[in-house]
This record gives sequence, structure tokens and C-alpha cells, in this order.
Amino acid sequence: MIFGTFDILHLGHIDFFKQAKQHGNFLSVVLATDERVAEIKGTPPMHTQAERKQMLEAMRDIDAVILGDSTDVYRAIKERRPEVIALGYDQRHFVDKLEQVLKDECLEKTRIVRLLPYKPEHHKSGKIRDYVEKQI
Repeated sequence: MIFGTFDILHLGHIDFFKQAKQHGNFLSVVLATDERVAEIKGTPPMHTQAERKQMLEAMRDIDAVILGDSTDVYRAIKERRPEVIALGYDQRHFVDKLEQVLKDECLEKTRIVRLLPYKPEHHKSGKIRDYVEKQI
């Protein structure tokens, strides 16, 4: 299971999906809602949650796309009970309580893995968004 906004899909995301898929045979993506993205990033996503979901569903390494819960960011974990949670190299939001949630939900066997970056100097959504906005 992985989590994210996935507003501007790029090669870093594709590598992220491939790395995550290597840790299991079924990859679930929990997609942040538009409201959650605006709350965390301070600006709404360029693409709606429906558009982002559609883009992710078209990716061959992804088996299921789940829209995140607006009140409980850990709901998908509690309901789906993944064997592995793969975090991006720079993923920081909602990670601080993750181990406690796993313990509270009797999911101590769920492994948390931190994945490697893929050319972060080029393939990072914030940098791409900044570049695109400067061109407009």
C-alpha cells in the first residue's frame, strides 16, 4: 500500500510504483482527497481527485486506487490491513503515528519500507509545478 497526491505524474512516480510493487503482488494506492491536498500543501491540486484517480487506474503496476478518507487518514490501513506499507523517500505527513496505528490495529506484522528516490533533482512534483507555473 502506498499513499500520495499524484497530481502531476512523472518518472519518479512510475519508479515509486515499480519499487512498491516489488514488495508484494498487489499494489493499492490511497489517493489524497482534494481537500486534504489543499490542507497539506496550502494550494489545491491542479487535477481533481477524480482525474487523479483515473490517471492512476491507467497505470499497469497499480491494482487498486482508493480515495483517502476525509476524517481518518489511516482508515484504508485499518480496513485493508496491508502486509507492506511503502513510503516515498520524502514522505513525512501522517508518518509519525503510523507505527502506533499498526500496533493499535493489531497489525504488528505489517512492514513499513522506505523507498529510494528517482532523480529527485528533476522528478519532483513541486519542482515540475513551479516550472509549469512560470511558463504560463
